[in-house]
Amino acid sequence: MSNVVNISPSALKQVATLMQIEGNPELLLRVYIMGGGCAGFQYGFAFDKAPREDDAISVEAIELNGENMQVRVAVDPMSLMYMHGAQVDYVENLKGRHFTVINPNAATTCSCGSSFSLPEDD
Repeated sequence: MSNVVNISPSALKQVATLMQIEGNPELLLRVYIMGGGCAGFQYGFAFDKAPREDDAISVEAIELNGENMQVRVAVDPMSLMYMHGAQVDYVENLKGRHFTVINPNAATTCSCGSSFSLPEDD
């Protein structure tokens, strides 16, 4: 199974850590796109207990604290149109700690990196 979005090592570790803290190995990270933000669209992140029927799922294995785990990232079909080939990352910097998306489909991003715009059709 080919991943629809890539998961960086830091995002993989953070999701696995949160799954262990919650004591729920079935949790998955849902990544979605919604209108808004200063560039037109913004990313949303939420933990979910189960995938939806039409979700695209990326799966990666990781060993954390001696436990073998599978980390899953779910993307709904509408968001996937704008995110195919993107990478989910987890960063810690002066702005804080957060998940982010590196999206090759975005034409521009805002200075804070939390929103983006798409190329205009010719």
